[in-house]
Amino acid sequence: MQDLIEEFLAHMTGEKGMSNNTTSAYRTDLEQYRVYLNERGIADATEASHEDVLGFMIFLRERRYANSTLARRTAAVKSFYNYLHTSSQITSDPTEQIDSPRVDRTPPRAISAHQVDELLELPLRSSSPEGLRDKAMIELLYATGMRVSELVALDTSDLALDAATVRCVGKAGRERVLPLSATAVTSLEEYLDIARPQLSRAAVEACEGLFLNHRGKR
Repeated sequence: MQDLIEEFLAHMTGEKGMSNNTTSAYRTDLEQYRVYLNERGIADATEASHEDVLGFMIFLRERRYANSTLARRTAAVKSFYNYLHTSSQITSDPTEQIDSPRVDRTPPRAISAHQVDELLELPLRSSSPEGLRDKAMIELLYATGMRVSELVALDTSDLALDAATVRCVGKAGRERVLPLSATAVTSLEEYLDIARPQLSRAAVEACEGLFLNHRGKR
């Protein structure tokens, strides 16, 4: 069954553009499903029935997993069997009649403008290169709304400070050019002029990453 899981994940990553985070989460979900089947004497996922999959969902509910976790595990198993079915490795999909749990979405609560100012100034309590780096990172996140995963993947070549823009590559390789605020540009200039050269000295080889750790790596 492990070979089928890896084949499915490779397909979702290569053909469907699934992100690394989702791939990792699906691997964990399907590994738990594999162990569940093995403990019940089912070594091959293609031999599992509708009742076996339903039993796994009941097993998860009995352990009081959050609805969001139940929904993701259900999505992983359903996607897995959908792939096996469409690739003709099984004749029928045992998850076809299984619905995903409903997840209640709570709207995010915004922090106040004063709290934003405090957050933006917090890194400057340190005079270290890391303080200037963190200030630039938070200003960039605040100015663009990009994901943290997108932020840490930025290269220096993605910045166009003269034009006050940054190039960001998101999920499935989608590229967007985002405008920068004046304060974000200033923070980035200070980081690039003062802090990044100090951080990069610790690296054995030059790194193209925009934001570096104390070892000079991305």
